[in-house]
Amino acid sequence: MKKFTIFCLVIVIILCMISGIYINYKANYNVLRKENLQFERYLNKEIYGTELTTLINKVINANENNKIQKENGIYLNNNQNSINIEIKMTDIDKIYQMEKIYNGGIQNFVEFYGDIKFKCIQLEYHNSTNKVRYLLFEQISE
Repeated sequence: MKKFTIFCLVIVIILCMISGIYINYKANYNVLRKENLQFERYLNKEIYGTELTTLINKVINANENNKIQKENGIYLNNNQNSINIEIKMTDIDKIYQMEKIYNGGIQNFVEFYGDIKFKCIQLEYHNSTNKVRYLLFEQISE
């Protein structure tokens, strides 16, 4: 009888451990989905320059909160949780990194490109964490 009780207790402990691991996995998965969804919704969607500046501010804030290192004022890809945005300007055929726009003055960007439409044409993920790591927006109107 004592062996049976110990056996049942071991089974219950194992089931509790498996349940805990599963609940933790689901919680982490849901957090990842929620974080990615805020960026994935822009893929193949047209937005105005004003909304793009809001997104740039969010990404820079996220990079600062995650303590992403910079080199020459540009956030480095850390293969975990860094995010970078590039903007392809078709009227001058040049690609700008978000830091250039941010440091050059978001207000100036809004003034000149606030009513211009942009479209996210590329989205990439970190291999190790599957978090969004890169977005490329292209100017679609002048």
